[in-house]
Amino acid sequence: MEAQNAVGYKKDILYHYTDFQALDGIIHQAQLRVNNVLNMNDAAEMRHFMGGLCSAVAKKLEAEGDQARGVRRLFKEELKKDFFYSAYAACFSLYRDDAAQWERYGNRGRGVCIAFRGEFLEKLAKGELSLQTVFYEGDMTEHELTEVFYCLVKQEAHPLENNPKIREAMKIAWIQSVVFKHPSFSSEREVRLVLSPIGKEYFGIKPCYHITVERIKKYYPLDLMAMCKKAGIWLGDMVEEIIIGPESTQSASILQDYLRDNGLLGLAERVSLSNCPLRRQLV
Repeated sequence: MEAQNAVGYKKDILYHYTDFQALDGIIHQAQLRVNNVLNMNDAAEMRHFMGGLCSAVAKKLEAEGDQARGVRRLFKEELKKDFFYSAYAACFSLYRDDAAQWERYGNRGRGVCIAFRGEFLEKLAKGELSLQTVFYEGDMTEHELTEVFYCLVKQEAHPLENNPKIREAMKIAWIQSVVFKHPSFSSEREVRLVLSPIGKEYFGIKPCYHITVERIKKYYPLDLMAMCKKAGIWLGDMVEEIIIGPESTQSASILQDYLRDNGLLGLAERVSLSNCPLRRQLV
């Protein structure tokens, strides 16, 4: 059992829709934030995945006349650990200059879209990092983990909570839940750079916290400069282009000056304006 890899996406361009502050973090500070999935607007999907998996296993057992109380109790207790297992991720789409992406992730069209070369992101995805394709599924009946848990419950001795094989399967389930979304999001064609569940430190870097007027967000800043150096990649080669959002007031010339002054002369020539006809409705 392994987490799903982004097979087939290595040579594609992966588009990261964000705001200009995040762009500065990537360009000026050479940092890419991986945010706690629980802070994302689809945070409930992890729990939805685990709940759907529980229901599918329980129904399969009940269809054969077996008791499913132990399975339901196991997952009920497991769902209390969502923060412990919550991973960190940076999100990308296969779609360039897409209206839905601008609205949801590009500061409502006022932000920026950074086009990363997927083959280079794949080279950075080592150790605890992985580049994974998001899958979209509503019914968990046919999911491979349903069969895995069903077989383990049938074959392994109780209690389920202390069974090492079931604990390992549960860990895999939590990892896969990070790249699960409801089918209604399937049009996004999302790929995620995922930092798997970890302890308090990663690559010797302590977690950081972003404080807003509404809440506190936890994230890990990945050192792109160090990671690129280790992978034999120049940071400037990782970005194919930068697209200014359709609702942004950003001057392309000033953004180009910003890139040149940060030593990215080639990238300055690859700045463009969005052609997306996204227009905010007047109230």
